Amino acid sequence: MLNNIGLPGLLLIAVVVLVLFGRGKISSLMGEVGKGITAFKRGVDDSKKELEDSSASANENATEQEKDKA
Repeated sequence: MLNNIGLPGLLLIAVVVLVLFGRGKISSLMGEVGKGITAFKRGVDDSKKELEDSSASANENATEQEKDKA
């Protein structure tokens, strides 16, 4: 069903949404979506950094234990 929409159908949907919600409401909604995406990316980056830090500290601990055994 969604494969047959095409460009004219998408334009019609966009016009209907614009008429129903108004330009101001849509722009504020898109601003909130942008803030959400930015916060999500920041969270993903923080998680990656935390995982890298924990793996680096685990590697350091492993090398220290190997030195202690030798």
